[in-house]
Amino acid sequence: MEFNDFTAAQVRIARPTDKFEEVIDFYVNGLGLRQIQRFKGNRGYEGVIIGLPDVNYHLEFTRHIDGSPCPAPSKDNLLVFYITNKHEISKVSKRLEKMGYKEAEPENGYWKEQGITIEDPDGWRIVLMNRSYA
Repeated sequence: MEFNDFTAAQVRIARPTDKFEEVIDFYVNGLGLRQIQRFKGNRGYEGVIIGLPDVNYHLEFTRHIDGSPCPAPSKDNLLVFYITNKHEISKVSKRLEKMGYKEAEPENGYWKEQGITIEDPDGWRIVLMNRSYA
């Protein structure tokens, strides 16, 4: 059975954090994504939307006035960025390392073959993968 009736104008991955400013610093100043919007006052929540310019998928990080504990579920929950330019991966990973975020050993060795795994301030992992998107 084939379904062709699902359309979405945008995709956003959202998660809470208690390290709000550190997470923004990691993804904006370290990784190099753009802060698209910031909001405050929504039922005790404030948040930030981060992404790539002119792209319809974003990351959203929120914190609640009462706290937002957010342990990473496992070392194999990953946000993978496919980057074709090795120099760009090196530049970004060195910038993150200067900020105190060193390469982490991936749980699945596949990600080490052509990528670099780094933990964000909450322990969630990103992979800078050197290949075209597949």
